[in-house]
Amino acid sequence: SQKHMNGIFLEKPGILNAALKKEKEWCATVPGYNRTMTRSNNAMSSLERSLTKLNAEKEFKEWAAQSIDLNDIEEDDGSDGNSGKGINFEEQDEVWEKGLEELREGEQFNPETKFHPVFSSSSSNGSSTTSNGSISNTNDEEEEELNEQVKPLLMTNNPCMQSMPSQSVIPGFGNVPIRRDPVVVLIRHGKTEHNKLGLFTGWEDAPLAREGKVEARQAGKLLKAHGFEFDVVYTSWLSRAIETAWLVMEEMDCTWLPIIKTWRLNERMYGALTGKSKAMVEQKYGAKQFKAWRRGYTVRPPKVSSFSVDYPGNDIRYKHLSDIRISISETIMRSFDSGNVSLYRKLPKAESLKDCMDRTIPYYTQQIAPQAINHGKRVLISSSENAIRGLLMTLCDIPEEKISELEIPNGIPIIYDLKSRCIKLLDDGSGEDPLEMYNFGNAASYLFRPCVNEDGEEEEECDITYTSDAVYSLSESDKEFARSLRL
Repeated sequence: SQKHMNGIFLEKPGILNAALKKEKEWCATVPGYNRTMTRSNNAMSSLERSLTKLNAEKEFKEWAAQSIDLNDIEEDDGSDGNSGKGINFEEQDEVWEKGLEELREGEQFNPETKFHPVFSSSSSNGSSTTSNGSISNTNDEEEEELNEQVKPLLMTNNPCMQSMPSQSVIPGFGNVPIRRDPVVVLIRHGKTEHNKLGLFTGWEDAPLAREGKVEARQAGKLLKAHGFEFDVVYTSWLSRAIETAWLVMEEMDCTWLPIIKTWRLNERMYGALTGKSKAMVEQKYGAKQFKAWRRGYTVRPPKVSSFSVDYPGNDIRYKHLSDIRISISETIMRSFDSGNVSLYRKLPKAESLKDCMDRTIPYYTQQIAPQAINHGKRVLISSSENAIRGLLMTLCDIPEEKISELEIPNGIPIIYDLKSRCIKLLDDGSGEDPLEMYNFGNAASYLFRPCVNEDGEEEEECDITYTSDAVYSLSESDKEFARSLRL
């Protein structure tokens, strides 16, 4: 029996361990190794394929820069087909040297963007003198914008972390107690290929990527391990949010739950930017315009044409809406074009962040709250980043000028406690600080406010705290052991 097992791995068992160890090193160092060995079954468009290739080339360049000694580069003799021209790698020593110096002075340093503030002394005519002695004409508005860019992130509030129940960690310790109190759990859909490639997605119906499906399933397992159950699920009309809800429910053994879908929980409509690369848009229109379109609270991107494939009016799922007003112009134009008189709704051709919130917040206050929350139901909302931003703005009283700075990580359950009116996160057993693992943006301090009970004391559930002090931080071996216990 087991004849197929006779071979070099049985004759020399150490070779198998060495091979597995080598593969682990390749996964950590070779760009694209994991993606090559675990290919996704999802079909990719030509745009996604091209951007994936560009992303792989970028990763390879970064890997090559780490693997080659920049001080020991020999001149190319032309034998490699490069016409005798040397290969020049980007010099990074100066960047890091300057960055470390800034850190010692208490300033912010981001090696990814390679942004270094130039400290200057103002002169009487409004110009300034840079550190190398040159004169730059910088007005007060530019100085104020510069100060905003280099302002360090100050996290004054730590997230409330609910520890993993003992019943989920210790075998045979009993069943996990079920949470009966009404609660709202928000979850942003798992990653899509559009997310990975940095594309404006909006109302384009991008499916979940392989990683996104894993994130959704892990979220379901985590919620189940903490004893969560739901009575109703709300989601949008976009496949990525619906599929995330399905996978979460499947892991929680509650696929029979009612799902209420509404277009009002859709992602923000990005108009003519839909499907375009964010990097390309920034390069074409400039950083200022790109930031205004992407993060401006009241700024709308360019509108999409009524006859574009990206216009929701041409999508069959939006043809039977009844909770939105009739568009006279669309009705006349489309009736004339088709030769049949029909009524057409006024669907968005582009939305600002405020426009998106003007439909998500009223849906929560006029539908979800009175129909579910006020009746003591436990609610799961699976949606997209900007829709969730709107919900959190009203739930956590986040100022309008700060809401665009809030980031929502993919596939992370965000627990809104209705009693203490605060946000909580769930311990996943990794032993790592969630603010280091996930990016909640510069407005995270508005999101994670202290959770206090009716007596004004901090809730007992918030029993996990993290500190940057190395004395109390976990070692790498402890973190590795914690990961092995993770669901």
